[in-house]
Amino acid sequence: MTDRKTLIEQNIIRIRERMAVAAEVVGRNPNDVRLIAVSKNFPVSDLEEAYRCGQVSFGENRVQELQEKWRGSAHLDIEIDWHFVGMLQRNKVRFIIGKVSLIHSVGSIRLIRTIERLAAQEDIVQDVLLQVNISGEETKQGFDPEQVEDALLQCCECPHVRVRGFMTMAPHYEDPEKARPVFSQLRELRDKLIFHRIAPDLSELSMGMTNDFEVAIEEGATMIRIGSAIFGDRYT
Repeated sequence: MTDRKTLIEQNIIRIRERMAVAAEVVGRNPNDVRLIAVSKNFPVSDLEEAYRCGQVSFGENRVQELQEKWRGSAHLDIEIDWHFVGMLQRNKVRFIIGKVSLIHSVGSIRLIRTIERLAAQEDIVQDVLLQVNISGEETKQGFDPEQVEDALLQCCECPHVRVRGFMTMAPHYEDPEKARPVFSQLRELRDKLIFHRIAPDLSELSMGMTNDFEVAIEEGATMIRIGSAIFGDRYT
């Protein structure tokens, strides 16, 4: 039976190989795509094993779990780059400000203003991604595409919030090719906003998960969010 250390190491190697192939297919540098290991429901010991394999960036979906792992990893000889990738309630923002390098899931003006207020209190600038609901699913959070320009303009009034780009989630398809239009539309939206100089820096596109990350990379993803393909089936 494969132990956890070997399993995680082998999985990370496989994912990085697939990332490189997907990037090279479209003439991209594989180093321009960052792997965010989503460690929801996995112990700190698994994060430590992944870190020893060269994985530095980790994403969490839940505020409480991020807090616990942030504290649990503090005594270890590792320096984790924490990302928050789940739905974020305004009353939970204060628990992650200053602990995460990037919030991927900012999907409302009210949330932006809460982050601005709390980041100002800490005298920091919080990097964020605006979540865009490209697919239009009612179950998905985020701005509608036509709301994004106004959201960016309002962010200009928030000196403690820095928008680095966008995040989206495609519907889960058995055939990942069906997710391609979602990813291409987000890239095209980003490119249009850059062309019209709506925001100074929209370099990041967080899109693609275990079942569709290769298509996302082909369409311009700079970050992919991978959980089960690294850590295996989640603990319950």
